[in-house]
Formats: sequence, structure tokens, C-alpha cells
Amino acid sequence: MNRPLTLASSVCGAMVVALDGTVLMVAQPTLQRDLDASFAQVQWTSTGYLVAVAALLVFAGRLGDRYGHRRTFALGMLGFGAASAGIAVAPGVGWVIGLRVVQGVFGALLQPATLGMLRTTYPPEALRRPIAARTAAIGLAAAAGPVLGGALTTGFGWRSVFLLNVVPAVVFGTLALVGGKRSRAASSPVSRPAPEMSGEPRPETDRTPLDVPGALWLAVALACLVHTLVAPSGPAGALGAVATVVAGAGFVRRERRAPAPLLPPAVVGSPAVGASLALLVTVSAALNGGLFTCVYVLQDDLGLTPLRTALVGLPLAASLVAAAPVSAVLLRRAGARSTVAGATAVLAAGLLVLAAAPGTAAFCAGFALVGAGFGTVMVAATHVVVRQSPAASAGVAGGLQQTAMNVGPVLGVASATVLVGAAGTRSPLIVLAVAAVAALPLCRALPGGPRPLAAGPPTGLPTGVSASLPADASTGVSVSLPADASTGVSASLPAGVTAAVPDPLGGPVPAGPSDARHTVRAVERGSFGPSLGDDEV
Repeated sequence: MNRPLTLASSVCGAMVVALDGTVLMVAQPTLQRDLDASFAQVQWTSTGYLVAVAALLVFAGRLGDRYGHRRTFALGMLGFGAASAGIAVAPGVGWVIGLRVVQGVFGALLQPATLGMLRTTYPPEALRRPIAARTAAIGLAAAAGPVLGGALTTGFGWRSVFLLNVVPAVVFGTLALVGGKRSRAASSPVSRPAPEMSGEPRPETDRTPLDVPGALWLAVALACLVHTLVAPSGPAGALGAVATVVAGAGFVRRERRAPAPLLPPAVVGSPAVGASLALLVTVSAALNGGLFTCVYVLQDDLGLTPLRTALVGLPLAASLVAAAPVSAVLLRRAGARSTVAGATAVLAAGLLVLAAAPGTAAFCAGFALVGAGFGTVMVAATHVVVRQSPAASAGVAGGLQQTAMNVGPVLGVASATVLVGAAGTRSPLIVLAVAAVAALPLCRALPGGPRPLAAGPPTGLPTGVSASLPADASTGVSVSLPADASTGVSASLPAGVTAAVPDPLGGPVPAGPSDARHTVRAVERGSFGPSLGDDEV
């Protein structure tokens, strides 16, 4: 697929998943009444999906690295749409729960591929805008989901909310299959460019053996973790916690011994990737735990209706959408470290405003700060995870990012539930703000901003002074270069010598064929566009 179609597919896939969760949340009470289901059964329509997704995201990303992200995206979209259509005609709540688990399996295939396709289609320096567009789409879907869900449920019943996903899933799933076939035909041996001429490698397949035992250990660990967070009390919660620890230890032991581990060292061994994933878990926990708390504060303490509660929360969605394009600019100018640190502080400040808000106006301001901070962190941290990971492991990187974004909300809501009962209604907001501040040191591991390039004469040489280098000992011949018109500095270089020209970043650059002839005072000229180093994001 070409870049516009890849971006459209990635955005649509992310929106389908985001819409699915928010519209169902509004439709659950009606579903419970129509199917005569218990509260626990209705909860499992969400929990079953979350467990399936969390358990399979990383392995699904690995499948994308091996068999192609477009194939896994197409399979995920088509399967997600088919499961949605099945839920719309389900005869009972048991069928709904089972099909939601199936939907979670296909959602796990779909989500990492939305990032994997971007990583293998766009060069690293061009990833900021596609990731920002994807994040803005997620924010827009999250904002529109409750409104669409309420309108559809009121007018056509709860089954209609699942039909919302069918058409886009079929359309973009089919386009991914067709686009993949066309791209493979266009990449025949006759027309395929040489690797060194094609820029960033775009691997569509990887023949590294699949670590199935490691995938099983990780799936059990993540599934037990999510189940424990959703239902932490009672014997089931204790058993889930023990199973999480045992499965986690088994996964670590397997990864250390596996010849081809599920999590490549190039991904999990990167401090920047690890810090970004931890920050994503923290901020998504803070956002969702804060929202869960504010719903009760607004309705129970301030007496607002559900509709007015949704309207008060609109500034959060608006600022989240607006933050996506702004964060792309901040990444280019300030770098990931400063961008994420500042945005995390803004999110923490927003939570503190919500904790002390006396009325709806203050709540609107707090929601706006939380949305702006979360949206910026999501774009910047996701950009670091995707860019810092090798293209051959783009699916695993996408799976880890999606796992963080799925575990964080469950952790935040579970923490808020415990804190509300133990320390008061607004206590989770303060605790979550402190947790966000405590995560700020992680930002040190993120890449910094672009380094300023030096310009002007070499250090210690005043303008207008000529400098000479010693003659080559082997030839004894010295060649003089004309003075720079802008500085008046003349330098003499030995003939036949691979002299070292001062690099603006501090290191020597060998003379000869290089990009130096395309630059004037550290600014690239001609047909060569500016590029960023690996540490400039």
C-alpha cells in the first residue's frame, strides 16, 4: 500500500478499536435488561475482551513481523468486523461474552499492525505526523463514542452499536489485502531497488523462529494480571496474583534461554523504549483512574446528570485531539525528553486541579490540562517506542505499546476503586498526580532535542586569520585552500592526506566523498533534505 492508504488504514483501525470500547460502555445497561443478564455477566463482556487483547498483543505483533503487518492488519480487521456482526445477532449473553473474547483475539492482531505498518512505510524522521494523526483519531473516537453509543442505543437498541464497526472493518481489511498483493507485484525482482538505494528497510517477512512457549507464558501472565486487576478481591484475586507471578517468572526464564526470544533484545534492551512504556502505563492509569473518580464526584457530590457529566468532560477530548499535532512540533523542536517531561507535569497539575475543583468551571479547566498532557505524552512516547525499535521488530514494539495502553487503564481504575473506598472520593486524584510526578525521572532516558550546529571560524582563530596544517610526512607537499568568503579563514591541507575536518558535533569527519560538500555553515544545500540523527526526535 502507498503512504496515504497506509495512514488511512492505521487511523481507521485505531478508531474502530477506540469506538468499540466507548460505545459498549453506554449500551451495557440496555444489554443487561434485554438479555436478562446479571451484573457479573455484563462485566465479562468487557473483561473477556480485555483479557484476550492483553494476552495476545505482543505475540500478534511478532506474527506481523514474520508474516507481514498488512496481512495481520487485514485478518484483524475482517475478523473484528465478523465478530461484531455476530454479537449484533447473539441470542444470549453467553454468546456475547464468547464473541467478545473472539473479538479481542482479532483486536490483538489489528492493534500492533496499525503501528507496524507506519514504521515500515515511513522513514524514521517522518513518523511524528502519522503517529500524531493516529493519536488525534483515537481522541476523536473516544469523545464521539459515548454520544454515538447513546444515540444508537436509544434509537435502535444495543445491538446497533456493534454494527457500527462492520463496514469500515470490511472496507479497510479488504483494501489491505488488495494493496498488499499489488505492492508485492510491484516489488518483483526486476523492479525492486537495491537495499542501499531504497532507504529505510521495509521487511514484510521475517523467518526468525516463533517463540511459542514464550508467547504462552506471556499470554498467561498478562491474562492473569488483567483479571487480577479487574477483580482483585476474594480467592479469585489472590489466585490470579499468584498465577501472574508464576507465569511471569516462567516467561523471564524462557526468554533468557530461548535462541530467538519473543521480545528481541534490541527492543527491550533499549532504555528509551523501557522508559517510554513505563510512562505510557503511568499516564494512561492516571487518565482512566482520574476519569473513573470524577464521574462519581460530579454525579454524587455535585449532583450532575450523566449528560451534564459528559458535557463537562468534553474539554478533555478537545485538548487531547488538539495536543496531537502540537506534540509533533514539540518533538521536532524540543525533543522527546523535554516534551514528555513537560506534558507529564501538565497532566499531574490537571489532576490536582480536579482534586480541588469546587464547581464545573474548575473541572473543565482540569480536564483540559489532563487531556493536553496525556495526548502529548501518548504521541511522544509512542514515537520513541516505534522509532527506537528496529524495523524488523516493529510489530513487537507496537504490541508492547498497545499492551501498556491496555494494562494502564485497568491498573488506574482498579487503584481508584480501592482508594475511593479507603480514603475518600477525591483521594485517587491526588495519588495519581503524585504517581505521575514520581515517573518524571524516567524522562532522562528519552532522547534529547536536536543539537545546535556550530557555525563560523574554528575555535581560537579570529576572522581573517589563515591557518595551515603541516605537510604530509610522506609527500612533503602542502595544498592551500581559498579563504571562506564569509569568515576570511584560509586553511592549508596536505596533499593526498585524508585530513580530519572539524565536525560541528565534536568528532572528526574524514575528508573525501561525504555530505560536507553539500553544506554551507552547517546548513544542507542542494537536493539533499535535512535529516535527523537517531537521538533527535
